[in-house]
Amino acid sequence: MDETEFWEIVDSTREDADGDPEEHADLLVDRLAQLDPDAVIDFARHFETRFSRAFRWDLWAAADIMLGGADDESFDYFRCWLIAQGRHVFEGALNSPDDLAVLAEDFDPETDGDAEEIGYAADEAYEQLTAVRLPDLGLPEPDAPEGDPIDMDDERLLAERFPRLWARFA
Repeated sequence: MDETEFWEIVDSTREDADGDPEEHADLLVDRLAQLDPDAVIDFARHFETRFSRAFRWDLWAAADIMLGGADDESFDYFRCWLIAQGRHVFEGALNSPDDLAVLAEDFDPETDGDAEEIGYAADEAYEQLTAVRLPDLGLPEPDAPEGDPIDMDDERLLAERFPRLWARFA
């Protein structure tokens, strides 16, 4: 599976789910379960690679602003949500986290930003296909977020660094 196919699966299942993260996860599992186990492993590698790429201080600060606070767990779920939004939003956010103020135009902090189930879709599909757990992908896990730490309690700093997100969500 190449990157284009990965994003096509993410996009088509999100569209079919009308943006509902739980429905998106269910549809993603169903779609992946139609593939062979090796393709599901490829999908999982693509997902985990992007999940790691998004483990950055600036994205964590963006999540903190958008969600009104983001601990370790909620940042993990936010990264799943970010991937679930598709390539355009994901790459745009990596390029400039402040652009999420525009890229995530329909974002509602009460209902969005948490897509935990999306992160387990490949695992569930693989188990359905093989009756065993998804094997270790052999990908390195980052020890700490990339970039310079950001003091998320410093509202002035956040407002200066992320002016559009701050104006919309703070």
